[in-house]
Order: sequence, then structure tokens, then C-alpha cells
Amino acid sequence: MTERCGFVAVVGAPNAGKSTLVNAIVGQKVAIVSPKAQTTRTRLIGVAIADQSQILLIDTPGIFDPKRRLDRAMVAAAWGGAQDADLIALVVDAQTGVTKRVAPLIETLSQRREPKLVILNKVDLCSKGTLLELATKLQEALNPEDIFMVSASTGDGVGDLKAALAARVPEGPWHFPEEQVSDATDRMLAAEVTREQLYLQLHAELPYDSAVETEKYEERKDGSVAIYQQILVARDTQRAIVLGHRGARLKEIGSRSREELAKLLDRKVHLFLHVKVAEKWSDDRGLYREIGLDWVD
Repeated sequence: MTERCGFVAVVGAPNAGKSTLVNAIVGQKVAIVSPKAQTTRTRLIGVAIADQSQILLIDTPGIFDPKRRLDRAMVAAAWGGAQDADLIALVVDAQTGVTKRVAPLIETLSQRREPKLVILNKVDLCSKGTLLELATKLQEALNPEDIFMVSASTGDGVGDLKAALAARVPEGPWHFPEEQVSDATDRMLAAEVTREQLYLQLHAELPYDSAVETEKYEERKDGSVAIYQQILVARDTQRAIVLGHRGARLKEIGSRSREELAKLLDRKVHLFLHVKVAEKWSDDRGLYREIGLDWVD
């Protein structure tokens, strides 16, 4: 059989479930997930294989109306991920449908020439009537090649979607080795895993204004790795939240991050965290490079 390989840009509004869907198609975790909107900040490629096809899924930040520099950089990363894609997959939360954030996205995509698919996600939480009505509305507005109904969290419909993507990517040699599941470096992955734990454990308490920077990543002779990270927050009150009573929260964040990284990296991990107050961390050009974003004026 002829090898196939192509890029699929996975776009949508925040909280549509894009990262969960990318993880489900790849078959393992490559992108962090939390209930917090705009969890994904940078463009990441998840590598999925089906028969002789290598599907390069570009997991993008949610597209929304940007207010700050960080927001603008995230939206630029999302649209940048769609620039050279062979196929654009619009993920829509079937529960919320065509919201004020989804409507302009549909309008923009309707003017693009790339082949497009629509993926209705979270269908396990909707009635058939609601789904059919939404599918009809999206078919009329966007005229996609196909509409898929899936539940990324349960896996329902993901196999059919993966097979369809495999058939649609163009013929050509694979871009990544068979065992590679993402283009993220281990250093970047480490920062993302800790940020995920911040969101999961402090979702309601910690504002969006936080970041994780991997300062040092050291390979040790015994095969383990030592990772030194700083958690950046904007105010002393936020630092206190991250630390918790006598440092208990930070210890729990570190423990869970270390456990997750040990599984993902398949090696022992020594993780060292500290919390730094940096009021204007979102204006640090170096940090943008570290987390994989381009500086946007």
C-alpha cells in the first residue's frame, strides 16, 4: 500500500474539546486537558497512524476575540496552524452549538479554500434531534466535505473519524518515526504537564494569568531526569494560592506532575518547583519562545 501523510488543523472555539479529541485519535496523551477555557496555548502536532497513513494533527489554541498580547499570540498560533494544512477540521461543542465565538469562525473558514470537515463533539450529552438540527445548520453555513459526530471523552465515533482522516491525507512519505507521537520536546512537555496540574487543582482559585517555565532539564547518569521549573504568577496573593498552607498545594502539584511525567517519559523524574511573582511575565519575549509562541505586537 502507498504511504500517506498530511496535516490536519484542528480548530474551534475554546472548550470545544480539541485537545481531548487529538489525544483520542493519537491513542495516548500528547496534549494537556482541563476544564479551564484556553488551556491550550501553543500549536502542537499529535502524530496518529492508521494503516499506511500518518495523520499529523495540529492541535491549536481556541480561537476567540483576543484582548491581551498573550491572547493575540495564541490566536495567531491557531490560524498559523491552519495555514499549511491539507485539511481543516472544525470542532464544535454539540452542547453549545453555534455560539458568538463559533459564528465568526465559521464565516472565516467559509472563505478558505482548504478542504474542511466538521466534527460535532460531546454528542453523548445531546439528543439526536439537537444534533441533526445543528448538523443541518453547519452544512448550510460551511458546506463541509463531511460532518462527524463523536465523543472524544468516551471514544464513540473516534475510530470512524480517524479512518476518514487517514483516507483523506495526501500520498507521501511519513514525516515522523513510527514511535513518535508528538513534535513537543520533553522540556516543553514537562512545562505543560505542570501547567495542567495547576489548572486541575486550582481551577476556580487561580486566574488565567499564570505560566510554567522549565529553567533546566538535566539528564542524569542513572537514566533519570532532573527538571527545574518556575511557576510564574502576577501577584503575591496568587503565589500564596499556589503554595497552599505550609506549601502543601505546591507539593501536591509537584507530586502529581512528577507521576504523570514519569509515565510519559518512561523514566524516573526528579521535579523541583518554585513559585515566582512576575507581574509582567506575559511581556517577556523569552518566555514566549520557551512556551512555543511567536511574539505579537
